[in-house]
Amino acid sequence: MIYLDNSATTMLKPVGVAEAVANAINESGSYARGAYTSAIWAGRTLHEARKEIAKLFNLGDNQTVAFCANATTALNTAILGAIEPGSHVITSVLEHNAVLRPLYRMQQTAGISIDFLPADDIGNIHVEDAKRLLRRDTKALVLTHASNVTGNSVDIAAFGKFAKKNELLFIVDAAQSAGSIPIDFNNMNADILCFTGHKYLMGPQGTGGLCMKKSTRIDPLIYGGTGIDSFSHDQPINYPDRLEAGTQNIHSIAGLLFALKFINETGLENIIARKMALFTQLYMGLQTIDNITIYGDIYQKERTSTLSINVGDMDSSTVSDILSTEYDICTRSGAHCAPKMHEALGTEKQGAVRLSISYFNTERNIEETINALSAIAF
Repeated sequence: MIYLDNSATTMLKPVGVAEAVANAINESGSYARGAYTSAIWAGRTLHEARKEIAKLFNLGDNQTVAFCANATTALNTAILGAIEPGSHVITSVLEHNAVLRPLYRMQQTAGISIDFLPADDIGNIHVEDAKRLLRRDTKALVLTHASNVTGNSVDIAAFGKFAKKNELLFIVDAAQSAGSIPIDFNNMNADILCFTGHKYLMGPQGTGGLCMKKSTRIDPLIYGGTGIDSFSHDQPINYPDRLEAGTQNIHSIAGLLFALKFINETGLENIIARKMALFTQLYMGLQTIDNITIYGDIYQKERTSTLSINVGDMDSSTVSDILSTEYDICTRSGAHCAPKMHEALGTEKQGAVRLSISYFNTERNIEETINALSAIAF
């Protein structure tokens, strides 16, 4: 099997991730629920995972990491808990439904208004359009760091300067960029950055979280026990405890910790170089095939290893099905939970076939994929 659906979830993981999860099942108690050995082990695992995230994303002392189930939960926490009711919000057509649907919910229940940054013909957005959309009641900017359809990255630093200058809450969706693009939280001028552990951070499903400035105020999405301040009617005021109600998924976080150590020890720059070499091989092979359309800004200096295509006027699901059943190649077709991006690309009916490359793919995988698509397109 050739697995090229890593933008959805990374299946091939560093050797040791699964063992770390299994060991945690036998070693871990419940964090902040006792002073016995297994509870201390759980607390140490959580603390070390926060440290590895802080190292990877360049967090400072005035910033923290709150863990949750995935980027969707983190984005819901950030959007529903930090954006002011009745305010104006700027976002973009690149966004995943994990951003769009919480914003639509706030539009219905909290009276916010939303404007969307348009994309150009290769799927990029521009800060000049944000300046044009700015209003007196604009309070927040919510943007993805990289499109899950085209792989294009967003100039987050430029948008961060715009947000800081105009005193906007800046929320960044790093679901696709974490592990694919260097992230410097301080340089972004972001207030909140949401990530998931099961994509390019190569950890287990059920892991994710948000990085935030401690000065940022967020109402919790979930209320409940935290192991401290048990007699208070409200959640604790300190972060990350305020956002971490309930028992943490220590087993999966232990697996994520192993993956994070693998990334930091291998070097993110080396991981990126490996994936982008395979991406270049894939693009160079596909762009010579008649009847294949490739989407996005392929020559962007900083992008992810995701490539979306179509074969003539074939429905994208048909192409993915052929790749799976006849060639044992796993891809993702359809709208990728990013409806406005497909509207911008003109692929809302056809969808697109997404091929997303992992550090553990091989040159042979890419060669076989090119040959398969060549045969389909013939």
